[in-house]
Amino acid sequence: MKDKKTKKEATLSPRMYEALELAFKLHGRDVRKSSQVPYLAHLLHVCALVLQDGGSEDEAVAALLLDALEDKPEKINRNKIRRHFGEKVLEIVQICTDTPENYKGGPKPPWRERKDAYLERVGSEPPDLLRVTIADKIDNARAILIDHRRFGDELWKRFNASKEEVQWYYDASLKAYRKAGVTGPLIKELKQLVGKIIRL
Repeated sequence: MKDKKTKKEATLSPRMYEALELAFKLHGRDVRKSSQVPYLAHLLHVCALVLQDGGSEDEAVAALLLDALEDKPEKINRNKIRRHFGEKVLEIVQICTDTPENYKGGPKPPWRERKDAYLERVGSEPPDLLRVTIADKIDNARAILIDHRRFGDELWKRFNASKEEVQWYYDASLKAYRKAGVTGPLIKELKQLVGKIIRL
């Protein structure tokens, strides 16, 4: 007699639906830089990476909102995120954010200034809070490599930084995550992707 396989149910709560709905409201009309790819695709990819790596619902929710404070400060703020999704989600989203805490929209600080501040911060964060930002880097790195195959060095014109600066940033990010003590499959994948970006 064959054993009956028990069907497992997802442990995600309606909070995930609320986060998806909010992400759509914030980014539903956005596209990735110089492309027609919906920006939501990026957030969904990051969320999938987080869940596939064993991330919690808090991390999955934070993945969907990872750019909210940075790109939509006129529509969302820290108090709203805390009130609707909790302190842990806000903490992770803040780690992913490279704009100053008092940023309310408009011109952002210079690219290098924002990246230096981000790197200084993440190097001392607890490793278990860095899964989302690492998944974000993985999906962005994949996009860079795919677009470089399609467009060559024209790709770098999309950035607010030079090719060398972007390469530096991905390498420095990898070093910062290692300094924080991150281990596991995601950091290994990021290492491979960063190596490919540096060799472009």
